[in-house]
This record gives sequence, C-alpha cells and structure tokens, in this order.
Amino acid sequence: MTSLRHVLATLGEPLVEVVVAPHGLGVSVSDVVILDPEDPLEASPGDLVLVIGARGRAAAPAIRAAGRGGAAAVAVKGATGADVAADAGVALLTVGAEARWEQVESLARGVVEAARAGGEAAGGEVLGDLFALAQTIATLTGGLVSIEDTANRVLAYSRAGDEVDELRRLSILGREGPERYLAMLREWGVYQRLRAGEGIVWIDERPELGIRRRIAAGIHAGTQPLGTIWVQEGAQPLTERAETALLGASRALAPQLIRARTLPSPELRLREDLLASLLEGRLDAESVADDIGADPARPAQVLAFSLERSGNRQLRRAELVHLIAVHTAAYRRSALVSVIGGRVYALLPDLPEHSDAAVLALAREITATARRHLDVPVRAALGGVVPRLSEAAASRGDADRVLAAMARGHWAADVASLADVRAEVLLSEVLAYLGEQPRIRDPRLTALAEHDAEHGGILVPAVLAWLDAFGDVRAAAKALNIHPNTVRYRVRRAAEVSGVDFDDPAQRLLTQLQLRL
Repeated sequence: MTSLRHVLATLGEPLVEVVVAPHGLGVSVSDVVILDPEDPLEASPGDLVLVIGARGRAAAPAIRAAGRGGAAAVAVKGATGADVAADAGVALLTVGAEARWEQVESLARGVVEAARAGGEAAGGEVLGDLFALAQTIATLTGGLVSIEDTANRVLAYSRAGDEVDELRRLSILGREGPERYLAMLREWGVYQRLRAGEGIVWIDERPELGIRRRIAAGIHAGTQPLGTIWVQEGAQPLTERAETALLGASRALAPQLIRARTLPSPELRLREDLLASLLEGRLDAESVADDIGADPARPAQVLAFSLERSGNRQLRRAELVHLIAVHTAAYRRSALVSVIGGRVYALLPDLPEHSDAAVLALAREITATARRHLDVPVRAALGGVVPRLSEAAASRGDADRVLAAMARGHWAADVASLADVRAEVLLSEVLAYLGEQPRIRDPRLTALAEHDAEHGGILVPAVLAWLDAFGDVRAAAKALNIHPNTVRYRVRRAAEVSGVDFDDPAQRLLTQLQLRL
C-alpha cells in the first residue's frame, strides 16, 4: 500500500494538481478505479477514483459517493469547487485537459501495484524506481529530467520546476516526444549522436521554437541503444558536475531498462540480491561476474555508507541509494549498489592499478553531495582493495569495521579507509576476542575489576590512565583531574589487590587490554 503523496510525487504537474485534501496527503491508496457517472456510484476505502464521464460540477455526485465509500482521492477534469470534496471528506485532484485518462490510470496503477508487491527485500533494495532516479538526476544536475525509451516514449520524469519549455511540457502530457520536435532533433543530428555511443550531447536554446538549453545522454547496453536521458535547463544554469552526473546516470539506468524489457517483475531485484549474496559470502564470484559484466580475476573494492539518524530515514536512504548508483556508475561501468542491514554498499569491480586516490575522491564527493542536496549526514568507509572479485566479502568486512570505528568517534571526517583507523579496528577485534574467550583472561584482573566495582570504581580508571600515559603520572593525573600522588596511590593499591606486576611489560599489556573490557 502506498500514500497519496507518493502517487502525486510520481504523476506530478502538469498531469495532476491537488485542489483539496481534507485528511492530508498521507492517506493510503490501495487501488485505482474508473468511475463513470452513468454506472453505479460506488467506491471502497483506499480507492483512487478516476471520474472519466463528467467535468466540473457534473462530477459532484461521484465525488460525494467516493467520500461515502471512504475513497482516498477523486480525480476529475475541469474546474470544480473544493467545497464538495471537503464536505465529502475526500481529496480532490484535477487532471490536465490535455492528459489522457489511460495515461493517468497507467501511471497511478503502476505506483500502487509496485507498492503492493514491494517492501524491502532481506538482502537488497530495488533501484528500479525510475521516477525516484529521475529526481536524483535532477538534484545532481540542477535541471528538469525526463527518461525516454528508443521509441521516444516518456518512462519517467522529475518533479515540475520553473521554466518548463514547450518540448518538455508536450512530451510529458503526451507521454512521448511530439513529432514536430522529434523531426527537428533528428534533422540536427541529435539522435544520431546519442545512439552512436556514450557521451553528452548539448542542445542550444531556441526561444523561437519553445526549446530551452538542455543536455542529453544515450542509455546503452554495449552498442545497443536503450533510451535517452534529457536534462532541460531551468531558471538556473546546470551544475558544474551536470555532465559527469548524467554520464553516471546513463550507465546506472542501463541494467534497469534491460530488466524492464526482459525480466518478470519478481526478478527485478536480481542484481541487488546477487551483490548482497556475494558480500555475505553466500554466492560464488563467477555467478555475479556473469550478471554484472565484471572480470572475476580483476581487483575489486567495496564502499560502505551509513546514513546517520534523521527524519524520513527510509525515504532518505532510497534517495542515497540512487545518488550512490549514479556516482559509482560514472566511475566504473559495472559498479553495483545494494542495501544490507540498513547500510548501502557499492561494489567497484575491475579496478585499475593505483585507484586509491580516485576511489577516495569518489567517496568524498558522494558524502558531500548527500549533505548538500539531500541534507543528510552520511559516513563512508573504504574497504581494502582485494585482488579478486571472490574476496569482495573481505573488503566489505573491512568497510564495516571502519564504519564501526567511526561510530565510536575514532575518526572525525565523513570518509575513512582501513589505513586511517587500522589501530582502532585491530584493538576492537582483539577486545572482541577477549570478550568471547573468558578462558584466556587473567583471573587476577577479573578480580580487580570486581573489587573496584564494589568499592567506588576508582582503581581501574587510574590504572588505565597511567598505562595510556606510558607511566607518566602527571599526564594521567591531568587526564583524570586528580593529584599525581592520588594516581600513584591508586596504581599501587591496584597492584596490591590484584597481585599483577606492573613492572612486567607483558603483564602491563594484558592489563591494558583486559581492563578495557
């Protein structure tokens, strides 16, 4: 089940506009039904009712009937008073005069059915919501985005913005490029360049024709064209990174358009599930390599991203997934993104030699873009580069350890690699091993910790501060904000209680580790 807000975000202007929503836009939509006023006026809870046989005030009886049945919303053509819908307690939408009812029904039903079949998979998150990806591309490029197939049918588009030109308006309303404009684009050689291969094509502004400046990129599977992404410039210029973002988006979209053509809906999660299985060590690398076009014998690396606590966490994570997919695809064509346990993982296969600096820059750009455009804090961790794809799970493990160290406050920046926090990671793993193996702990230190807990808890902190300061009493006293003589007394007393010889380096090391538990 989805919300009216999500349906509206998908359809958007110029197809539909909200006139009134007595119960807000969070109401649930469970079905899309067509209602002709000549038919029995009936509706059920959660229905989005499309009134196709009446305009304006003539639709009032259908609106009232929808309200009585508990419908979520009613869509009509033509101006009508909001008072009828408000009295009926149902949301009212107006549909653009040029829009076709079958177009509205198809889009709305697609959203509802996707939600009905959806939810999160245990091992991956679908990257198949083209409308959400179109909105991500719009954010990264600063323009108005539409995605078309090779027949110039509009598959998805970003939300309406300012300065929509005539070409975009007519394409969205008609769900395909208007022939007059398509002929001009063909005449200018635009489609020939788009279908020739990868690359960004610029189309200059033509005010006399109702065309604003835009850029476009072809979507390809090898040499096979799959479609086109168009980015129209609005009131503000496109961003400096618009071309790079568009190139990444064109690569990220290719697998989705292939799946849309060839796979039944239950298999739409295939690539994400394969990646999750690989990173969890449940699948051999050759199976994934065949699907994503990666060489299993080449080096690979995993990046892990953690979204910090924020409102609308689930929505923000979906947006982050698309953002990461666009950026990583621009860097490596066969990059793959999935969600496991609330974290977003990106696999970078077929890495060239000396890629460390480029991958670090990529991670920094993703976190900065997420903070700037999504307004969410994101941490990124770089797993180690592994020599073969079959060892990707080890790189993922590295990235998880780095994120854990960052969460404990051992690294202030948004991005870290294993080299940055190796000492903290190693220490935490040693402590974890000690925690799981009581047999190898020193019982004298266990007794010291128990004694200290019963007598004010002052000895263990003093010993740890003293050890951390390499025996510098004054530094330990300053860290604890007590007198140096107090530190000396407490360390001496701890030695008496435990029987541990603090003059022995091995016993000092064991004490420092075990007392950290």
